[in-house]
Amino acid sequence: MARNQFGGFGGGPNMQQLMRQAQKMQEQLQKAQEELDEKVYEASAGGGMVTCKVSGKRELLELTIKPEAVNPDDVDMLQDMILAAVNEALREGEKTREETMGRMAPAGMGGMF
Repeated sequence: MARNQFGGFGGGPNMQQLMRQAQKMQEQLQKAQEELDEKVYEASAGGGMVTCKVSGKRELLELTIKPEAVNPDDVDMLQDMILAAVNEALREGEKTREETMGRMAPAGMGGMF
């Protein structure tokens, strides 16, 4: 019987087992991806003057600005608070995504996701 390029003989039980494991891992990764996409992350800035929610798909879902944060003479501060809140929520979502997907990756492949 001829050896294949991976040092085994043919496509026997070990190859089938490997294929099943790969398929199972792919299904788990897909499920995790879907769950991460459904999560909502919230952050605020300016002591709660600006609050936002973003989805795991990195979409801004909600932006709340307290009336006292609106100062026509200091629009720059309001813009900065909005950016800070949105960016913090996005960072939190990305951190969760990386941690979750990294736990699922085989050893040595944690940085792929």
